[in-house]
Amino acid sequence: MKKICVLKGDGIGPEIINQAIKVLKAVGDFEFTEELIGGCAIEEYGIPLPEKTLQTAKSSDAVLLGAVGDWKYDKLDPAIRPEKALLGIRKELGLFANLRPVKVMDELATSSPLKADIAKGTDIMIVRELTGGIYFGEPRGNELRNNEETAYNTMVYSKSEIERIARVAFASAMKRNKKVCSVDKANVLDVSRLWRKVVTEVSAEYPEVELTHMYVDNAAMQLVVNPKQFDVIVTGNLFGDILSDEGSVISGSLGLLPSASLSDKNPAMFEPCHGSAPDMKGMDKANPIATILSASMLLRYGLNMIEEANKVDLAVKQVIKEGYRTEDIYKSSCSTDILVGTEKMGDLIAERIK
Repeated sequence: MKKICVLKGDGIGPEIINQAIKVLKAVGDFEFTEELIGGCAIEEYGIPLPEKTLQTAKSSDAVLLGAVGDWKYDKLDPAIRPEKALLGIRKELGLFANLRPVKVMDELATSSPLKADIAKGTDIMIVRELTGGIYFGEPRGNELRNNEETAYNTMVYSKSEIERIARVAFASAMKRNKKVCSVDKANVLDVSRLWRKVVTEVSAEYPEVELTHMYVDNAAMQLVVNPKQFDVIVTGNLFGDILSDEGSVISGSLGLLPSASLSDKNPAMFEPCHGSAPDMKGMDKANPIATILSASMLLRYGLNMIEEANKVDLAVKQVIKEGYRTEDIYKSSCSTDILVGTEKMGDLIAERIK
């Protein structure tokens, strides 16, 4: 029996994870082990990422994460804030590749902040390098320079790090429309010039895939002007953090989009793109679809259970097609929209699978 480490986290995390577990139970038998991460771990252990959590994650076949963070922890030392746990678990598990699909369902095209005709048909996979770049580069720090407080971080990438993430992007493109757009800032940054050089070298291993390059500022603009031009986007940690959040809102709601973080030696981790939304905690309003689709990615990428993943995806599409909507995607002006809560949406998707 496959083992899944469950990290419900904070805010709406437990509510949405419960719906994903409900759906996973509808497609198979799994062993679920729950551990603490983020604010709830601080309450119990005084730190956001306990060693017990890490050990359970490493000994599992996959990790399912809800969300971490709460405003009440904002005054804590940055070293022990809930968000620190995310960087920590990514590094400990070696989760170097983050996959974020940005797909606009036809029925929800009018929910996008973009014009429906621009948003409709968007289907992008954003591949973000996750363990290098400016978030982890050394040196970093805060010091006094010329009698003035000064802070600094360093963007660093090695050739092997770039090769590794590039291969993930090209392999993904081979299963899609065979197009990769590598995003950098090679007109300004030395790091980006190496990035562009290495990605181009790796592209020779995938002659069927069309490779293009784009500066990050232009990519940010093109995502809202013509998102359908993209198939797979590959980029570094900082640029990927920003572009994947920008891309995710094209669908109409952060509550719709999942993500997968992959390792080449440890279990992968799966989580929704949105945050913990502590203001919505316990209100039965959160959209669980992003988390349920993260569970689908867990089946597909983490456990190689393709048929079961397809069942989850089809069930989500069916429920949306039938008009069921959580508050974030509900339009009172649409006579076919049926407003439901977190729990009911999870029930409906699980029922369609059964």
